[in-house]
Amino acid sequence: MRKYILGCFLVLSFFAKAQNTEKKLEAVPDIHFRMFWMSTTYPNDFKNDFALGSSLNLGTKLTYAEKFQLHVGYRFYANLWSSELTVPDPLTGLYNRYEVGLFDLLNPEDKFFGKLETLSLSYSNAKWGAKIGRMGINSDWINAQDGRLAPTAVEGVHTWYSPNSNWEIGLWGINRFGVRGTSKWLGIGESIGVFPEGRDTNGNPSQYVGNTKSNWISILEVTYTIADFWKFGFSETLVNNISNTLWGKVEKTWKKSNQGKFTGGLQVGFQHGIGEGGNPNQIMRYKNPDDKNWILSGRLGYSRIKWNANLSYSHLGGKGRWLSPREWGKDAWYTFIPRERNEGYEKMDALVLYGEYQLGKSGIKPYLQIGFHWLPDISDPQANKYAFASYRQVNLGVKYQPKELKSWDFHLLVMNKEALGAVELTPKQRYNKLEMIHVNVIANWKPFQ
Repeated sequence: MRKYILGCFLVLSFFAKAQNTEKKLEAVPDIHFRMFWMSTTYPNDFKNDFALGSSLNLGTKLTYAEKFQLHVGYRFYANLWSSELTVPDPLTGLYNRYEVGLFDLLNPEDKFFGKLETLSLSYSNAKWGAKIGRMGINSDWINAQDGRLAPTAVEGVHTWYSPNSNWEIGLWGINRFGVRGTSKWLGIGESIGVFPEGRDTNGNPSQYVGNTKSNWISILEVTYTIADFWKFGFSETLVNNISNTLWGKVEKTWKKSNQGKFTGGLQVGFQHGIGEGGNPNQIMRYKNPDDKNWILSGRLGYSRIKWNANLSYSHLGGKGRWLSPREWGKDAWYTFIPRERNEGYEKMDALVLYGEYQLGKSGIKPYLQIGFHWLPDISDPQANKYAFASYRQVNLGVKYQPKELKSWDFHLLVMNKEALGAVELTPKQRYNKLEMIHVNVIANWKPFQ
């Protein structure tokens, strides 16, 4: 990290000599407090769990001459109250999957800890910019996935170029992750396997944890926008010694005179393995270098004044498993639903309906998501990494942004997942996966944003 910061200082100092902007230093505090209640209950004999956690990020953004910025932030975590998250479920012998992720997955018994989450230097003008250090990210396949006490962050370099208002080109180089739910910064290979690792293609427990060799990730992003009505996007996510993922999308908006508008989108993706798949030993590798998968995902939506609704469909096909580490972000396809990812499959079909309504000027916005996910047979480990049955998921939520307290926002989410069809599942195929009521209550305070 020191060499990155020193190098950035030298580069920025060079550009500073050419600036005519008034030399003005501005400091804005960067404070984010989050309180998070999470609980998971089952109707039968499984172990129920709950947790109340909090996090506090203390930092600042120092801006000089409107072009140079130093951003630093340290986040504290606390397990205020919880069930015995380190005790396995008596029936299955498996450990909690959800609540434990609020805290330190690398040391679940640690009640209080902290992490230097942000430390970056940046330069930007009307045409281009560059940032180096520890920072947030929101790319197609590596993103914040901000559904716990803090988001995932990355360490590396980010540059972007925008020749005009229509085009933007970005390039990332990443060498470490601050994975959500952990207290450490991890190398690329180290970060794979923090979350449950599933089974290998032979049906045995995966052994890639701690054995995956990958040193860097590069991401190329290109977007082109036409008058807010058309948007084209392309990205390439190249993971050293593991995989290459190509992703493209086109989105269109049709505005109507009655204050309503239709939207449509189509996504196309292709992923293939490269190198050794993380390890030359087939038993310890993360991905088969011969894997080749593709996906199509589409969405149609309509919004008018207080209503917003859309219908999405995705189809995954090809040979081998589509793999994108759960530690690195959420799915990019339109059918992603919070609190579950469809990753580690050879094929998949998903249909998702989403609707939300704004209650007047109250700042209250209830929403509903219903998703049907058809997955490969559980008995096929090559095609179904996590032995997950086809399922139906319902998310019922409420978001609240008080008009009088603009620095606060609140979010309630109630989720249920059930298997599709009359299937016989073992306790291990149900616990942590299906037949649950999962509740999240989140409060955020950001006084300077």
